[in-house]
Amino acid sequence: MTRAARIKPISYFKANAAEVIRDLNEGGEPLIITQNGEAKAIVQDIASYEQTQETLALLKILALGEQQVKEGKTVTAAKAMQRFRERTKRSPRK
Repeated sequence: MTRAARIKPISYFKANAAEVIRDLNEGGEPLIITQNGEAKAIVQDIASYEQTQETLALLKILALGEQQVKEGKTVTAAKAMQRFRERTKRSPRK
């Protein structure tokens, strides 16, 4: 379905909420809700939302890592492995 077809006024959403939710769960494409002709909200299924949140978290981790590299906050792989081994020796196993 085209993006234009996924834009609906809030009155449509109110009148067809159950159908909209069913369509979201089947298709996964978000619905853009307008109010007074302006886009005001996006409604999406929970699985797509969770996937988006996981993607954003990974991107934040990558950006943080990139920033740390730029700031010179790095260690060699050998040093990182040494620290890892030291920490795992101290941690009690279950």
